[in-house]
Amino acid sequence: MSKLRRQLSGNTSSVVEPKKLSAIKEKTGNLYESIAIIAKRANQINISLKEELHNKLEEFASHTDSLEEIHENKEQIEISKAYERMPNPALLATTEFMEDKVYFRRNDEDLFS
Repeated sequence: MSKLRRQLSGNTSSVVEPKKLSAIKEKTGNLYESIAIIAKRANQINISLKEELHNKLEEFASHTDSLEEIHENKEQIEISKAYERMPNPALLATTEFMEDKVYFRRNDEDLFS
């Protein structure tokens, strides 16, 4: 298992659990800003996981595979199943955000002060 996958899915459940909106809002003072931060982080996680998966599956790519070789590649199937069992990037991002593991900053604070 890669370092990224261990780090991300170590303490995150694959099951969706309800979160209090007030707790999410409390982190930034604005619910919509908190959700935007979570969404951006989820996109980052999704991109890195997708790249990692494609790099691993690229090892199995062959342009001359026969039909039998495609169906018998159990390692490739196991890798794909492991990624399917991982928690959704949005769940990972929400957990990181709630545990204060996401760094964010505001660029427009001077405009509204």
